Amino acid sequence: MKEVFKKYENPSLKRVINATGVVIHTNLGRAPLCKKAIEEITKVAKYYSNLEFDLKEGKRGSRYVHVEEILKEITQAESALVVNNNAAAVLISLNTLAYGKEVIVSRGELVEIGGSFRIPEVMKWAGCILKEVGTTNKTHLSDYENAINENTALLLKVHKSNFEIIGFTEEVSVEDLVNLGKKFGLPVMKDLGSGCFIDFSKYGLKKELTVQEVLKAGVDIVTFSGDKLLGGPQAGIILGKKEFIEKIRKNPLNRALRIDKLTLAGLEATLRLYRDENLALEHIPVLKMILTPKEILKKKARYLLKKLRKLKLKEFNFEVIKTINKTGGGALPTLDLISYAVAVKSPLSPQNLQKILRENEPPIITRIEEERLLIDVRCLFDEDYKEIISAFEKFGNDKKYTL
Repeated sequence: MKEVFKKYENPSLKRVINATGVVIHTNLGRAPLCKKAIEEITKVAKYYSNLEFDLKEGKRGSRYVHVEEILKEITQAESALVVNNNAAAVLISLNTLAYGKEVIVSRGELVEIGGSFRIPEVMKWAGCILKEVGTTNKTHLSDYENAINENTALLLKVHKSNFEIIGFTEEVSVEDLVNLGKKFGLPVMKDLGSGCFIDFSKYGLKKELTVQEVLKAGVDIVTFSGDKLLGGPQAGIILGKKEFIEKIRKNPLNRALRIDKLTLAGLEATLRLYRDENLALEHIPVLKMILTPKEILKKKARYLLKKLRKLKLKEFNFEVIKTINKTGGGALPTLDLISYAVAVKSPLSPQNLQKILRENEPPIITRIEEERLLIDVRCLFDEDYKEIISAFEKFGNDKKYTL
């Protein structure tokens, strides 16, 4: 009966420990929020708020003002709008700017994102007509130009955020597409996908286009996620020229896709940190995890190794190994992050051991490589170590796990 009551008492959505090494793990909730975002969400959740109330005028206001100005300040965009996720941002932008009209996009950019959502399907439901140009590996500026006709409404460029085509390739730069758009009086839209405000190449990682760079190139509309490289809550951020943002804002779909007060609170708090890049790097978990030096990760892995060996579990073998991580979440797809993990061998199969750890409270999510269970330390919070050690203690103390 205890197990029955426990099942009903425990929430379905719960905290887990991410020992996979994948920073922006879509299945594990993507970006963990910074402390300030959590504090602001808690206040807005517990009390009433000025969500749509103008405190200065004493009358109804707009919920979007809470993030619009800070987004404009950080990115130098003319205007901003936020909806509930990036798929929604792409959908409403396409529906507003190109309903019943043709949208030109390179074949090499007809991407599929998580959950089998594909750009062609999003365009279809937005009421647009897809006009593919070029080939999978090569698209020239002339391909776009030759496809333009009286029914063309938009030039779309989709960032290949979750894959990369290498070898015999060619693609049109954002700048060249913007110039083509100006020549024919057509708006240019860029779906950045993961979207980031920080140039990672400054910190020794591969160059990734920043939101600011795309806007500076003259793109009319750019869309990206709030819960990936930005490190905030789930949101779809739309930035660009005021004339287009205002049209999107007035679209009836905006009501169906609008952002809620908790997301607004968390997003605003996260964005405020970007006023000072050093503050963002210090306090936003995703950025800290991606940029943690390998020497620090090795030190953390050795600490965990020491604690696990101290348990003296019969027939368990622990060792620190070097691993390769991916950023995850459709961000920086070709970037290999060097990390460290504690590799575990035991009388149990790696799959069985993984299952037992997954059923722990809190669940510990690991990965298996070369028939060894790996506990990667890149994404572990300080409080996670105690929980992992406690979980392994059960193999020596709990009759259920006695080997």
